[in-house]
Amino acid sequence: MLNGIKTLKFGVEDIAKSKQYLADFGLKEVESDIERAAKYQLGNGSSIYVFAIDDERLPPAFEAGSTLREVTWAVNRYQDIELLAERLQSEPGYHFADGVVQCQDPNGMTLRFEEFILKADLEATSLPINQFGRINRVNAPSPVYEKADPVAIGHVVFFTPDLEKTQKFYEEKLGFYLSDAYRGRGAFMRCAAEGWHHDLFLLKLPQRETTGLNHVAFVVRDIHEVIGGGLNMNRLKWDSFIGPGRHPVSSAYFWYVHSPLGGAFEYYTNDDYVTPAWTPRVYDYALELFTEWAIEGGLDHETRRQVKGS
Repeated sequence: MLNGIKTLKFGVEDIAKSKQYLADFGLKEVESDIERAAKYQLGNGSSIYVFAIDDERLPPAFEAGSTLREVTWAVNRYQDIELLAERLQSEPGYHFADGVVQCQDPNGMTLRFEEFILKADLEATSLPINQFGRINRVNAPSPVYEKADPVAIGHVVFFTPDLEKTQKFYEEKLGFYLSDAYRGRGAFMRCAAEGWHHDLFLLKLPQRETTGLNHVAFVVRDIHEVIGGGLNMNRLKWDSFIGPGRHPVSSAYFWYVHSPLGGAFEYYTNDDYVTPAWTPRVYDYALELFTEWAIEGGLDHETRRQVKGS
C-alpha cells in the first residue's frame, strides 16, 4: 500500500539557520512550488519544506518550538488511496479531496497520503566491502567523503505517551508491519511487507508523557559517507549528539546531529532488509540494544579522535 516517506514539512523559529543546517547536512535546495517555503529535494524523489513556525498554512504542532508538522506517505496505487479514505474517515483531522487523504495520528501528527512511487537513486552507488571469504572490491580503494550527499528520507522517530494505541493505528489503519520491538518501550515499523527495517519508530520513554519529534533519518551510501558527513558537520560547528556508531537492532551505522529544525538529523546506512518471512524480535530494552558501540559527541574533524570534553 505504502512505499515510503514522500514529504516532510517543518515549521521553524529561525529560517536562515535551518536553511544553513540543511545545506551543510548535504541537502539540495530547489525552486519551491510553495510560496514562502524553502524546498529540498532528494535523489529518490522525496522532499522537505521549511516554513516559518507561525505560517497559517501549517497544521497544528504536536510540540512547542521548531518541529516537524506534517508527513506525507507515498501510496502505491489510487485504489489504495480509496481504501485509506475509507479506513481513516473517523480519524481526527480527516479530509479527502483531489486524490489526497489527510488525518492526524494518535500523537497529533498530521499525515497525508498521495499516490507516488519513490525511486532508487541509481547514480548514488557505493563500492562493495571486502570480507573474509568474499572478495568484492579489487584494485579499488574504499572512498573517503568530504561531506555527505543523502539519497533518501529513511525514517522518522516520534515520542509517544501511548505506544499501544499509536502502534495499533499504524498497523490496523495504515497497514504497517512490526519489524522489532522493545517491550513496552518502542516499535520499529515498516510500511511494506518487504523493505528496509523501519520507516517509523515509535518511542515511549518512562520519564516523558508528551509527544514530539526524536529524529529524522537520511540514507547515505555507506559507512564511509556516514563518517564523512558527520566529520563535516563537526567541522562546520554543528553539535553532534552521538556517532559514529552501530545499532544492533537494524544493523545500521549512524551519526546523529542536533537540528535547529527540531530533534536531530541522522545519517545512516546498512539497514536490515526484511521480507514477510521475517519474525519480529521483542526485547526488554537495554542500552546495548541501542548501540553496539558509539562515540558520544562525534569525532573531531582535525584530530579524528573523540571531540574533547565529550
